Amino acid sequence: MKIKYLIIILLLASFGSIIYGFTIMETNAIIGNKYIGFGTVGIFLIAMPLFLIKESKGKKVKDYMLTEENIRKMQGKKDEKPDNQ
Repeated sequence: MKIKYLIIILLLASFGSIIYGFTIMETNAIIGNKYIGFGTVGIFLIAMPLFLIKESKGKKVKDYMLTEENIRKMQGKKDEKPDNQ
C-alpha cells in the first residue's frame, strides 16, 4: 500500500471520528470528547507528519531556511562582504 493512500485513510478516519464525536456529544459527552480528541491526534500527530515526510523527500532543507544568503537572493542583491571582514 502506498503511503499516499494510508494518509488519505487516516485523514478520513480522523474526520469521521471527529464528526461522530460531535454527534454523540448530546447523549454521552465524555465519550464524544474522546472521539474528537482521537480524531485530532490522528490528524496532527500521525497524518500530518507522514504527509510532510512524504512531500519533503529529495528536497534540501537549506533552500527553505531564512539565511542571510537566501534573503539577499530574494531581494536581488549580490553576496556582498563588508569591508571590515
